[in-house]
Amino acid sequence: MQINLEGKTALVTGGNIGIGAGIAKALAQCGAQVAITYFSHEAEANDTVNALKGLCCDAAMLQLDATDSAQVKAVASQAAERMQGKIDILVNNAGHLVDRVQTDCMSDEHWHRVINVNLSSAFYCTRETLPYMPEGGRIVNMASMAARNGGGNGTVPYAASKAGVIGLTRGLAKELAPRKITVNALAPGFIAETPFHETFTGFDNYAGIISGIPLGVAGLPVDVAGAVLYYVSDLGKWVTGQVAEINGGAWFV
Repeated sequence: MQINLEGKTALVTGGNIGIGAGIAKALAQCGAQVAITYFSHEAEANDTVNALKGLCCDAAMLQLDATDSAQVKAVASQAAERMQGKIDILVNNAGHLVDRVQTDCMSDEHWHRVINVNLSSAFYCTRETLPYMPEGGRIVNMASMAARNGGGNGTVPYAASKAGVIGLTRGLAKELAPRKITVNALAPGFIAETPFHETFTGFDNYAGIISGIPLGVAGLPVDVAGAVLYYVSDLGKWVTGQVAEINGGAWFV
């Protein structure tokens, strides 16, 4: 079955770089009209939008602090206005590790910042997008393998926030089922070619991490995008409340 998203509109938060950009491009390749948000890295956002337009996609980019509910409300309205008045697909990809901090010296500010950027942002974006989402819409939330295995050193709030994303996903899946809106999550493991791992893992550590992956290779943004396409296409129309474990065999549920 060929994936055809022509006539569909999609909003990808944090769609300017890394996994988000990979997802946005995959959606565009399948015919969707795509809007991306970015918090920083405006030059990369421009590059991504130009790439989307090169795929014959009517693309838009909108700056957004996804932890600010008022901004989210305004951007959701702007995105819908740019895309035929509707948002068929929402990918809550915006998120961040922020920093590695041990629990015994962690400030309240750091804890709340990480929870907000990963979990509250997904709630805000979902809430403000739902008025524009027709029956049969699709929501995909970005969790992490850290939600399963507790994450690495100094990442307790990140692991907790991503576990919260899984809970949010399953609660929404039940709540939105009467509208035939499916809600699923992704739990990527080590995904190379992303600023996330370049910043918080470091190239020097890549070989050691890859040696612990049964498939013997790092994941790429396109591997995550493939799961998104399944969830948002007719292939996944009877799948909701699930988590795609995208980790090369590094973690089994």
